[in-house]
Amino acid sequence: MSGPSRPVLGGVLFAAACTAIIALTAGRLGSFDTVGPTVAFAYPWRLTDPTTAARWSAWAGYALHNVIAWLIIAQAQRSKLGFGKTFRSANWWMLGTHAVFIGLHIVQTQLFYDGLAQDVPEITALGSVALMLMVVLILEAPRRGLVFGKSLPFSKRFLRVVKHTHGYLFTWALIYTFWYHPTEGTFGHLAGFFYIFLLLWQSVLLFHRAHLDKRWTLALEMLVLPHGVLVAIHQGQGLWPMFAFGFGAVFVLTQLWGTGLSSLARRAVVAACVVGAVATYVGLDRLDQWHEIVRIPVLDYMVVLVLWGLYAVVNTLLVKMKLLPPEETT
Repeated sequence: MSGPSRPVLGGVLFAAACTAIIALTAGRLGSFDTVGPTVAFAYPWRLTDPTTAARWSAWAGYALHNVIAWLIIAQAQRSKLGFGKTFRSANWWMLGTHAVFIGLHIVQTQLFYDGLAQDVPEITALGSVALMLMVVLILEAPRRGLVFGKSLPFSKRFLRVVKHTHGYLFTWALIYTFWYHPTEGTFGHLAGFFYIFLLLWQSVLLFHRAHLDKRWTLALEMLVLPHGVLVAIHQGQGLWPMFAFGFGAVFVLTQLWGTGLSSLARRAVVAACVVGAVATYVGLDRLDQWHEIVRIPVLDYMVVLVLWGLYAVVNTLLVKMKLLPPEETT
């Protein structure tokens, strides 16, 4: 096995091993008294009687994990590493950092249970990973467009800013989400941790050619679809079609155009998605709720527009203050 497939396989094995350790150790957490299900977006896996040790251990672990990962990225950027075929010091440092802090969080959960969820709302954990996936749409826009292969007139400077900073944003989103949850062994937790570990592996591959493997990066984007669907089915709230066809719509509108498929093949995929959505909602007798499909893509593209708009405002101010020169669009 050669090329980018070897490090990608390493990431899958890394994610599987870490998830397996959590599954094997989670059975010891039954002695903790947790809040349990109450109302929507009130995270159930929190201690009913929070402790100072739990709070400080979770926040300290998260902060150290995040800062060290950021320092590794900064040092790698300062070193002006080109993309190579082998693991270099930055890759090994990032791998070691994630491995150590994943182990520490497992131990921290065993001793004190609470993650960051005791102090911050659940929507922040969901939103951080969602934001990461939305920024990916911007990163990939020059190659595949934003909608049906067409992109917005993003400036070169905007794309450079996103490219330079995305590693910091993504590692924050993933590390924050990881430390938000105690390392419980429910289906939803294990599926989520496996996905987070795969995404963290992408940070391990910084300045490695596998980091740019389009099959691998597309898989990381698309895994949110089965993850969302399976967790929704497991929770039994009937929302799985929204996730299936909402993320499917993003694929049809954007990600499909970077696959290299022929025009005929793309049309076949679009037709299959439309037929599948109609058949599903008719079969479930929920055709009047088909509009829920648009929630995810509308939110995704609105956030992209908001980020672009915020950049435009700041950039305009800096140009008017003569702190930056005018720029050209791509």
